Amino acid sequence: MSKSLFRRKSLDTIKKEYESGQGDLDGASLKKILGVRDLTFLGIAAVIGAGIFSTIGKAAYNGGPGISLLFVIIAITCGFSALCYAEFASRVPVAGSAYTYSYVTFGELIAWIIGWALILEYAIGNIVVAISWSGYFNNLLEHVLNIHLPEWMLVDPTTAQGAFNEATKAFAEGSVLSPEKVKSYQFAIEAWNNAPILGGTHIFFNLPAFIIVCLVTWLAYIGIKESKQSANAMVIFKIIVIVFVIIAGAFFVDTNNWTPFLPNRMEGVLKGVSAVFYAYIGFDAISTTAEECKNPQRDLPKAMINALLICTGLYILIALVLTGVENYSNFQGVNDPLAFVFEKRAPWLEAVISISAVVATTSVLLVFQLGQPRIWMTMSRDGLLPKQFQKIHPKFQTPSFATIVAGILVAVPALFLQDLLVTDLTSIGTLFAFALVGGGVILLPKIAKEPGKFHLPFINGRFIIPILTSIFIYFFWNRIQSAFLNISNENYQEILFLLFILLAIIMTILTVLKEFSVIPVLAVLFCSYLMIEIPAKSWLVFFGWMGVGLTIYFLYGYRKSKLSTK
Repeated sequence: MSKSLFRRKSLDTIKKEYESGQGDLDGASLKKILGVRDLTFLGIAAVIGAGIFSTIGKAAYNGGPGISLLFVIIAITCGFSALCYAEFASRVPVAGSAYTYSYVTFGELIAWIIGWALILEYAIGNIVVAISWSGYFNNLLEHVLNIHLPEWMLVDPTTAQGAFNEATKAFAEGSVLSPEKVKSYQFAIEAWNNAPILGGTHIFFNLPAFIIVCLVTWLAYIGIKESKQSANAMVIFKIIVIVFVIIAGAFFVDTNNWTPFLPNRMEGVLKGVSAVFYAYIGFDAISTTAEECKNPQRDLPKAMINALLICTGLYILIALVLTGVENYSNFQGVNDPLAFVFEKRAPWLEAVISISAVVATTSVLLVFQLGQPRIWMTMSRDGLLPKQFQKIHPKFQTPSFATIVAGILVAVPALFLQDLLVTDLTSIGTLFAFALVGGGVILLPKIAKEPGKFHLPFINGRFIIPILTSIFIYFFWNRIQSAFLNISNENYQEILFLLFILLAIIMTILTVLKEFSVIPVLAVLFCSYLMIEIPAKSWLVFFGWMGVGLTIYFLYGYRKSKLSTK
């Protein structure tokens, strides 16, 4: 039983499938049209979105100007992971991303787990992005075009009910309210009173969020060429705007706002991990398009590194400008930080930012809606999902059925669900995928270098990893002692920290004994550490999601797997 659970798909099998041309049951295959520039733009399109226009405000409030260090830490972490992805991409040139890579190295059960985690990343992540897009779009309509949509078309039922109850209670108690709060409460009451009523129930839904997901799904359905051209155009526009904002903002920077640089120490900086890291799923999204690349073994690695460098540079500069223009303490509860800092200083720039925010989040939606169906398509080819998911449209050459299902799973919840803080969940999924890819590279057999292909440089970690682990333990010794002394009444967060210490020690011992390469080991350790900094309550939800996935695997995938018949 245990052997069959971890049955692997060999590199030779994947190579034969790739060379013979992957196709669905009717022989249709994906269109190979993506080059380095297209892949780089797809990566930037996925990474530069809600993180820079929205959640960076939350991170700035917690970490102060020091959040620029957070992006350096994330860049290093993603750098190690991107190099590991690049190694896999040069050896396994098929769609499926971390799912396929895990199938090759860890076996089917772990591959299913990571594939299920990626569904969490893409689907839930895109629901949040769609709801954010609705807010940006409505802001654009009101402040730039002076168009006002009915409130009941812009909000989910739960948020509307909660806002109405809070507003009526505050007015009934005669609480002293700020002008902004009074305006907000009046808006909530008017929205409730103006909403249509059906069977005694007030009707609310987020129509813009639903429409944009439908439009993006249609674009992903009709072809990768059309999606590529749209993504490229949107990326060029938003990079121009962001660079312009950085330059314009530099004139308003007050260096006094950078003091103190770490107002809440590194703990405050690391609180922003989940707020911004989920955006970096862009690296995974690039690898899902492997079968549509002209030369995936050469172009995917280059594109991943290019996207990483460009995005990290922009994030660091934006972080410094935001915290230089406005004191970090003023970002509490601010959901549109870029517009917030320029609202009074340069009102004309607010309109440009609003347009760019709409474009940026649209490009994120597009790339995520491209990535999800291709993972399902690969899982279906392996027999872990029904055959319909590998169906490729004969004209458009896209995974048609999987694309439609992905659209429905995002569009319908975006219409009615509350904008919950699920960035923690998507960050766990992303980091989990990155850590497994790093671990997978460690298990790959050594091969001779081939011209024109990317090869991860080998740096013997026999001495480097023990030194780095020792330094980490030295600086965190007080936390380790405290966690052990109070383990009976410690919260889950410290238990996760102790588990990470155990993992680091095991990885160090194995590296000394087996002489593992430094880069993949650091990818595993960096990603694992950032994972344990995410609130423990999100882990409980994540494990619940994994439980559902394992149930589906054992009821369907385990029996239907193509490897089960071999």
